[in-house]
Amino acid sequence: MKKEELKKLIDTAAGRTPADVVIKNCKVVNVFSGKIVEGDIAISGGQIAGIGEYEGKEVVDAGGCYAAPGFIDSHIHIESSYVSPEEIGRLLVPHGGTTIIADPHEIVNVCGIKGLDYMMEAAKGTALDVKYVLPSCVPATPFEHAGAVINAPEMEEPIQREGILGLGEFMNFPGIINADDSVLDKLMTAKEEGKIIDGHGPGITGKELSAYTCAGILADHECSTVEEMEDRLERGLYILLRQGSACHNLKPLLKGVTSENSRRCLLCSDDRQPKTILHEGHLDNHLRICVEEGLDAVTAIRMATLNAAECFGLKDRGAIAPGYRADIVLLKDLKNFDVDKVWIEGELVAENSVYLPEIRPYDISSVKGSVIVKDFSKEKFKMNLKSNKVNVIQILPGGVVTAKETAEIKLDENGEFMRDPQVDLVKTAVVERHQGTGNVACGFLKGYGIKEGAVALSIAHDSHNIIVVGVSDEEMEFAVNALIEQEGGIVLVKNGEVIERMPMPIAGLMSDQSGEWVDEKLTAIHEKAFSELGICGDVEPVMTLCFMSLAVIPEVKLTDMGLFDVTTFSFIPVEAEV
Repeated sequence: MKKEELKKLIDTAAGRTPADVVIKNCKVVNVFSGKIVEGDIAISGGQIAGIGEYEGKEVVDAGGCYAAPGFIDSHIHIESSYVSPEEIGRLLVPHGGTTIIADPHEIVNVCGIKGLDYMMEAAKGTALDVKYVLPSCVPATPFEHAGAVINAPEMEEPIQREGILGLGEFMNFPGIINADDSVLDKLMTAKEEGKIIDGHGPGITGKELSAYTCAGILADHECSTVEEMEDRLERGLYILLRQGSACHNLKPLLKGVTSENSRRCLLCSDDRQPKTILHEGHLDNHLRICVEEGLDAVTAIRMATLNAAECFGLKDRGAIAPGYRADIVLLKDLKNFDVDKVWIEGELVAENSVYLPEIRPYDISSVKGSVIVKDFSKEKFKMNLKSNKVNVIQILPGGVVTAKETAEIKLDENGEFMRDPQVDLVKTAVVERHQGTGNVACGFLKGYGIKEGAVALSIAHDSHNIIVVGVSDEEMEFAVNALIEQEGGIVLVKNGEVIERMPMPIAGLMSDQSGEWVDEKLTAIHEKAFSELGICGDVEPVMTLCFMSLAVIPEVKLTDMGLFDVTTFSFIPVEAEV
């Protein structure tokens, strides 16, 4: 801030100079005192000068609405929305989102630091303030091939960038607990710069949780029970209550929020698709759920604003108070949290659910062409099994956790799988798509329900190789080739023809189209997955499949290197022990 800007702010606060904008006739939610007061909000430049009685060059009548600080999503992956940073801003801002803490873990695993560069530049094209953390686990595990390897030396430059708050969710919790040397080097890059380290510690307890926490872990968004939440709160961690498109932990965890611990509780999305945003909302939806579950509205708003700002060291925002950023949301009530208007840094950016600024798309050429597959054919799907008893990935309802089961299958004379249409068991494969290794690993999937054709994605957390599932090697081969041709995304095939597709040219992870277009495409994909391919109606066909390669979520998953038992952190053979 320049001296003359400071003088103007002080003069405006004191009433000597008219405010640039005055919002009148509103009820101001004070997240410091917990009170709601009636008064004007005076804005000077991009900051709040004061609350009281003010005059301004521009006057906005709030019509009795509640004025809350702009909402801060404390952990989100933009890539999981399948749209660009500019487009996620257009979608979130009308729902009251003014700041997000974004972890570009997905695109950096595909494109390396140039993926981070793209995300940071693209974020300049939206009014939404996108704060990034540097992905800490690239690759997420050593048990798959990613598009890049980023160790401590490669982190030294980006961790110093002004727009980088610190290290993103540290998923390699065994590495921290065991004090692995290379992991300690990564932690030190953040510590030496005085920057934060975000957490990811599902299921850790006791001394191992203490070991994880004392490494400097700030927060955890992976709690699924009140017991896990309380365990982490007692060790000083912030808890991010997650409500995404796939993982719904908010309601269960709200049972553990009390007046004593609420200041350490935040709200986050993690992964949120356009369909969810367009039909349910963003943090406004989180707030609705909080109040429905009996939480005080002001406490809920504090969790979405001040708590997040304090957690991540954003000292300039999170409250409506003199000297704070003029990030303001007008709400029609504190029950449904319908958003009327949104200001970011003093600029009106949304009104009546419409995003007002011009969208400035950034060039995507640096992150195109990321699907690099060599030496691929259906011959790679041959398994040459010696035993008909196999280990199987069993999809469990309602999440991304799987179970390891065994099954007996039919084999032909060459030891190849012969699918029984009466049995819900099919072949699945992961095709490496970054380094041109030619790696293809095959396994078996139960509970997906596919009866015709094949589905192929270039979204397969966390390294985002191609994952494909189908009723025959021929259908799977056709789907993979169609996916390569369109530079990634989603493909559904049946009888050797593409019946639905969604190209995702931005690193094979994101569309360059609008959120509404993505929503329509996903709706069509879901409908045909159920009606044409026969996938189980209680299975989300895209999101479920893309997590079948995530080798940090129990119990068993498939990477391009083989079938992986997450409980033992080791590869296991497809053939089960007799």
